[in-house]
Amino acid sequence: MVRRVVVTGYGVVSPLGNSVSALWENIKAGKSGIQKIQGEAFSGINTQIAGTSTGFDATLYMDKKETSKYDLFVQYAVAAAQQALTQANLNMEQVDKERLGVYIGSGIGGIETILENHQAMLNQGPRKVSPFMVPMMISNMAAGILAIKTGFKGPSFSPVSACATGNQAIGEAFLAIRHGYADGILAGGAEAPINPLSFAGFSRMKAMSTRNEEPTKASRPFDSKRDGFVMSEGAGIVFLEEYEHAKQRGATILGEIVGYGVTTDAYHITAPDFTGAANAMKLALKMGAIDGAAIDYINAHGTSTPEGDKSETKAIKHVFGDHAYQLKVSSTKSMTGHLFGAAGGIEAIITLKSIMEGIIPPTINYETPDPECDLNYVPNEALHQDVNFALSNGFGFGGHNAVLAFKKFEE
Repeated sequence: MVRRVVVTGYGVVSPLGNSVSALWENIKAGKSGIQKIQGEAFSGINTQIAGTSTGFDATLYMDKKETSKYDLFVQYAVAAAQQALTQANLNMEQVDKERLGVYIGSGIGGIETILENHQAMLNQGPRKVSPFMVPMMISNMAAGILAIKTGFKGPSFSPVSACATGNQAIGEAFLAIRHGYADGILAGGAEAPINPLSFAGFSRMKAMSTRNEEPTKASRPFDSKRDGFVMSEGAGIVFLEEYEHAKQRGATILGEIVGYGVTTDAYHITAPDFTGAANAMKLALKMGAIDGAAIDYINAHGTSTPEGDKSETKAIKHVFGDHAYQLKVSSTKSMTGHLFGAAGGIEAIITLKSIMEGIIPPTINYETPDPECDLNYVPNEALHQDVNFALSNGFGFGGHNAVLAFKKFEE
């Protein structure tokens, strides 16, 4: 017997605010969080714009001494997770922590810690490498630190699936609860990738937008003049619970996750194959026992790369046929930029808010239609419409695909 899985808490750190309420207000308003980044180290790189988590104060969530021991991606994860648990109103003295887990991934992990310690070693020798370097930089440490802080002793998992990481963490947590391995799991992703080396690498791939003089217009998914993604940082984490567990403790239920599809392209390290994405959507629909015609909204992966957006559009048409032109598709990366391993967590939260409030977020900067991207991308302004079923897509380098299916909660 499979069990129902609901969402009772969520939290974010993002370029559009460091709380879900701030993020959602900016998303509804169609506001961009992208800005010019400063620093001589970025001056020789073709891309000089990013989505930064301006105003983030780690000391609201941890002791100041801890910040020197945690890479920034871990700090973001701790902040978002504490927000989620506060909203879930979990009484730590009354829950069985052996039945609660932590599934939080990161696509890149503590890259800033690696860079700082490498420079220290080059400049001053190996004795200047921090004894905290290894536990600060490994990608599983967000999950590890949160388990220590919460005392959750159930299953723990830290996927590293590039831009599909957040979706995969939530999807695998959903399965663990659905099949009885846990009663509640903190799940999502965190990322702090903004540094000159990351920028140089992605710039050399010609993957990022170079619209430096118009930062807020740089991320333009599905628009014919798109020229690449915009890198961003932050975290998005949800608290998932088994329905009866949440009900018995009187939790406020925010939404329900009913399906999860995960596939691999097995095709190319960076170029997508639309069939992998299409099959992931099909699997999510099948698991959720959802007729494709019932899907109202898809929060697209929509990174603003020329090939990726075409491939996702093709995948949606392959899965939904004529209904692809009836449902609404939008990419909120047009506003947040691309948070890599954290993207799936933040976009799952946005999708839940869309269902809860009956508001479909826009794809901003959609000005010039692309004949190969011909769906309804909710251009430039949010749309008020009931949303009963929605998908959230996440596709990553290496051919990783993870799709989540959500529905409006009903008793």
